[in-house]
Amino acid sequence: MQQTIGLGLVILLAVCECPRADEYFPPPDSQGGWRTTTTAEEVREKAGLDLKQLQDAYAVTERCSQNGGLLIVRHGYLAYEKYFGRGHRDANPDMASTGKAYTSIACGIMLHEFHDKIPDGLNTKVFTRQFLPEAFPLNDPRKADITLGQLLCMTGGYTGEGGAPIGVVHGKTIHMKAVPGQDIHDLDGSSLRVPLWTDPGAGYSYSSPEPHIASMVLRRITGMDLKDFIDQKLGKPMGWGAWNYCVHRGDFTEPHANGAGSIGVHATDALRFGYCLLHQGKWGDQQLVPADYVELCNKPSPFNPHCPFTLMFEQNSDGHVIGTPRDAFYKSGAGGFGIFVVPSLDMVIYKMGGPDGQYDPKLSGIPDPFQYDGSRNGWQPIAGGPFVEPSMGGDDGLRRVLMMVSAAVRD
Repeated sequence: MQQTIGLGLVILLAVCECPRADEYFPPPDSQGGWRTTTTAEEVREKAGLDLKQLQDAYAVTERCSQNGGLLIVRHGYLAYEKYFGRGHRDANPDMASTGKAYTSIACGIMLHEFHDKIPDGLNTKVFTRQFLPEAFPLNDPRKADITLGQLLCMTGGYTGEGGAPIGVVHGKTIHMKAVPGQDIHDLDGSSLRVPLWTDPGAGYSYSSPEPHIASMVLRRITGMDLKDFIDQKLGKPMGWGAWNYCVHRGDFTEPHANGAGSIGVHATDALRFGYCLLHQGKWGDQQLVPADYVELCNKPSPFNPHCPFTLMFEQNSDGHVIGTPRDAFYKSGAGGFGIFVVPSLDMVIYKMGGPDGQYDPKLSGIPDPFQYDGSRNGWQPIAGGPFVEPSMGGDDGLRRVLMMVSAAVRD
């Protein structure tokens, strides 16, 4: 499933029928931040978790990537937070494809607030001169049938990425020929030009151009860049610290945020994003994200009947992540990052990962005062050691951590 669902960065979110902290929302870190637990007894009594098992999940996390960390919020308590390598609370690493989740949620907000401009919502065919004038003339007439919902479920027919892209048609794997993908020097144009491997809706393939095109539609409808829209609708209301998209690439700066990912937010703010989804889009007395859109993110979608990937989230409605609640949904990103939401457990998990390059502060333009001790320089998995399968650096490692944290629940 790793190749068909996504790449490395994941945040896990969970909600339960256990006692919920419905009225608790953490202030910004600058004003005290998350309430925390400090002892094994507090972790058990306030968060309903077994600390030893959380420590075991962290041990796996350390074996997944050169740098990273693990943060877990349950019942509104930051019950676990630990980092290694260049990972730390205020880092702004390139979270890679985890950023696709933010693109999706931004689109959900757009559909609600700008309903008059896009009344057909996710069913809107977006390759029109109204929404994507840059796409004309179309390089494939079939693109005229692609809907926003298909873009956000990666079923628009776009050829997948990588040297050996694959597609999924009702659970069956299809191999295809590699084609040029996104070019950071021309994100918009290169995303639009990627050829189709099948008709819109006829198959799923993990294709980063599709969510970026969705962000182009958002830019057209709202009149704002994706970064500015997210900052106004999510970042400022939740009190995020310094953040940015990683748009500075050597001597080139991308003119727009990449809807396909590369967001860089503080670890505790990634938790805030997940915690908002855990509360059906609410933050305090504000409904930041439409509750009906959040509800769609962790269930099968008519826009993707081929595999459990819905609106940029992998969802577990079919139980493929064994030992994990079926209402869990998450987004991964290259390097071992991930955001997870599991509503039935009232829990949010953020797993950091990534090699040194993803922690270069030049990418986001935000200085990093962290004094790295060099402890993970040249880190590589130990051959023959525990938990060092090559796939542990990707989605398999994320799923392993999700399973272990889910098993730590004690109420």
